[in-house]
Amino acid sequence: MAALLVVAIVPLCLLLAPCPAKKSVRFICHLIYDADHSPINPSRAPIVQKVVVVDYGMGNLRSVQRALAHVADHASVEISSDPEKVRAADRVVFPGQGAMPDCMRYLRETGLEQAVREVAAAKPFFGVCVGMQMLFESSEEGNTPGLGILKGQVVRFRMSPENCALKVPHMGWNEVRQVLPHALWEGIADGARFYFVHSFYARPGETGQTAATTVYPNPFTSAVMRDNIFATQFHPEKSQAAGLTLYKNFLQWNP
Repeated sequence: MAALLVVAIVPLCLLLAPCPAKKSVRFICHLIYDADHSPINPSRAPIVQKVVVVDYGMGNLRSVQRALAHVADHASVEISSDPEKVRAADRVVFPGQGAMPDCMRYLRETGLEQAVREVAAAKPFFGVCVGMQMLFESSEEGNTPGLGILKGQVVRFRMSPENCALKVPHMGWNEVRQVLPHALWEGIADGARFYFVHSFYARPGETGQTAATTVYPNPFTSAVMRDNIFATQFHPEKSQAAGLTLYKNFLQWNP
């Protein structure tokens, strides 16, 4: 509104004012335009990031999208099965749910495998649940080859007779112990509880990849990290405040 008033009044002021006063009028005009965020200062507009949740037919996609959108200050969050949209994203979230043989088959059939490999090598990348398991070389579930982006295998929980009361799948809330510092742990207490649903877990083949562990009944890797990749066995979108904080940290992370 102020800018419109200036447009109407300033030309008259410039005509009637003496020369020294004209500089002051121009200066005031500039300040009012600036306060109204006019196109004079387009560089001040927030940069909107493109976040893509990969849709290959498996995963809790809408819940992931809603959780990310809830904490995205300057980001658009889109679910997409288009390889070119995945490639064009600034950040990529790779969920997975169900059986790994089905997940790998659908990933290849939808033509998304190569796009996922490319963005996992170059963009901030977050794998969730089976989306984390698929990053490894292979899984005992159906003797399925994975993407091989991370070294290691995915194995099934095996309960000894003394632990037969523990059910498989591992389902429910459990503590996550942070093994190594990482930007995504900011604001999350060590031992915070996250929500799990899984029968298999990853055994990384390289040191320094385990970001967190959880006990069921023995310690297993519940989060991994490498360069621009962070992935969790648990579901941040189902983990209330701690999960939302993790997603918010991911959107702000610059690996």
